[in-house]
Amino acid sequence: MSAVPRSEKQAGRFRRMLDRLSTSQEDLESEELREDAETEGCVRIGDCHDRQIVTVTGTLRTVTLRPRAGVPALEAELFDGSAALDVVWLGRRSIVGIEPGRKLIASGRISMSRGRRVLFNPKYELKPLGRE
Repeated sequence: MSAVPRSEKQAGRFRRMLDRLSTSQEDLESEELREDAETEGCVRIGDCHDRQIVTVTGTLRTVTLRPRAGVPALEAELFDGSAALDVVWLGRRSIVGIEPGRKLIASGRISMSRGRRVLFNPKYELKPLGRE
């Protein structure tokens, strides 16, 4: 039997329910993404440093075609609840499945470009759509 009195357990459940109701949808999604990163065994993007080899996971917020030095480049912003990371595939105009809202796991070496974390040509794995 638990050492915590029943009234305190109920108060704790009620407090958690009130916290969830008063928290914004964005905060709830960020918390869920941070938990996903932890369960997948990935590094949180906010903890990544320049030149570090990492595996990160998150949701693609934006996907754009932005040429770099005259070469096509598909750029996506990956967010894991702690920070954002730019994922860039050089020489690609599109990749099937890379679209806003899609969850993925990406691996590679972090670079810093204009104060932002960037992952160039990463190995990646798309998460199944049914899991979202």
